[in-house]
Amino acid sequence: MKATVPLSLAEQTEIGAYVDFVAGAPAPVREALGIDSLGIGSVLALAVREDPSRFFNRAGGFGDGEAITADVLAQVCDFYRKQGVSQGAFMIAPPLLPPDWASTVAELDLTNGRSYVKLGCDTETMLTAGDGIAALDPSLHVGLVEPHQANEWATVMMTAYGFDMPDMIDMAASCVGKPNWQQYAVWDGERIIAVGSIFINGDCADMFGGATLPEGRGRGAHSALLAIRAWAAKAAGCRWLVAETGAESPGDHNTSLHNMLRTGFQPLYERTTWLWRE
Repeated sequence: MKATVPLSLAEQTEIGAYVDFVAGAPAPVREALGIDSLGIGSVLALAVREDPSRFFNRAGGFGDGEAITADVLAQVCDFYRKQGVSQGAFMIAPPLLPPDWASTVAELDLTNGRSYVKLGCDTETMLTAGDGIAALDPSLHVGLVEPHQANEWATVMMTAYGFDMPDMIDMAASCVGKPNWQQYAVWDGERIIAVGSIFINGDCADMFGGATLPEGRGRGAHSALLAIRAWAAKAAGCRWLVAETGAESPGDHNTSLHNMLRTGFQPLYERTTWLWRE
């Protein structure tokens, strides 16, 4: 790895992607799903009241020289409460946790949730790590998603993650063609079998929402999408690439994690999700 992605930039790019992806949906979709967002300094928080998974109820962007205090976190908890969600998450990089974090956890009654590996690399490092597009199964092809393909693309992405509500699919579809976004897919004939996006945040691009349908796995789709998005990020002037994926427990194997490591990403840290519950 040529250099280390600035920690605050990595975190702000991630939460910026989530907030823009969700809160940037058209007004009827926001109203149907109960979407709202909050900004406190560099911190962004997101709530989706009608999402039963509660996955999108998250806050991030901590750092950037601003102290992480119980007061800031309490404001986010109040936001979750006012939005009528029963659970919200705090995404905070371990090096940023303050010395009194244990007392803050106790004060706000936070609990440990799932752990994620935060990954990053210099764009040039990934582009020289190997050609994932050339390794793609020859019966498949990869390319940019056009606006008329938005609904199919969104359906593959959201159903692969278990978000199959029509309003959630509409939310995802509305992101296709938005400023600072590019969406890509792998096709088997005329059918999309794998998807992924990049979100551009100045010098940094977030590898967002990579997903492959079961029938597309083991055919090089994920690696091809990583490669084409790296080239797109370079063309957009990005120096850095960031991504996150589930951490492995003993006996687990996260194929996405190993694909990213093979294509040049390096682990930056493992990050615990801190959960607030009503």
